[in-house]
Amino acid sequence: MNGAHDMGGMDGFGPIVIEPHEPLFHAAWERRAFALTLAMGRPGGWNIDMSRFARENRAPIDYLSKSYYQLWLAGLEVLMAERGLVTADEIAAGRPLHPRRDVQVLTAADVTPMLARGAPTERDAAAPARFGVGDHVRAKDLHPRTHIRLPRYVRGRIGTIELVHGAHVFPDSHAHGGGEQPQWLYTVAFEARELWGDDADPTSRVSVDAWDSYLERA
Repeated sequence: MNGAHDMGGMDGFGPIVIEPHEPLFHAAWERRAFALTLAMGRPGGWNIDMSRFARENRAPIDYLSKSYYQLWLAGLEVLMAERGLVTADEIAAGRPLHPRRDVQVLTAADVTPMLARGAPTERDAAAPARFGVGDHVRAKDLHPRTHIRLPRYVRGRIGTIELVHGAHVFPDSHAHGGGEQPQWLYTVAFEARELWGDDADPTSRVSVDAWDSYLERA
């Protein structure tokens, strides 16, 4: 989908301000929002791609007015409400108002082992890779109404396959309960002038990870 979250290559947002010695969390509530999102994934049954879509699928004025962890919290509210784990009046009140559902709880003792295990996305490939290192490809000019991880600024542009990562879970289907549908994943390098025109630095390039269905041979 096209949305305010896809900010790469856009003008008008001012310089990126780097915060020296930036802490992991700027306030206690941010730490709590992060913890709640991890903990609720177990009873909620959603995956990382569903979680990303819940944070990104919102009106530009809403998305751009929220800080990073405000978006996490807003996405969590959507995911929980969709599954009947919380109601609108409870969100407004900030506390439980109705009988609790029986859910699988993530205890404090379970957190470290769960994070250590991670959630690998690599899967067996159903067919050989279509592209190899050095191949020239064009990123398709895709504009779906649903989830997509292909940045707008590379769509329609020609690049070169830089790495082949194997087959991985396809987030575009995974985000909507359509199954993993693994695809080959590549790193594609785009020359800056291909992306930004002749005024761009001729020595610069941008590398983007792209799934097989995003690409066509150039």
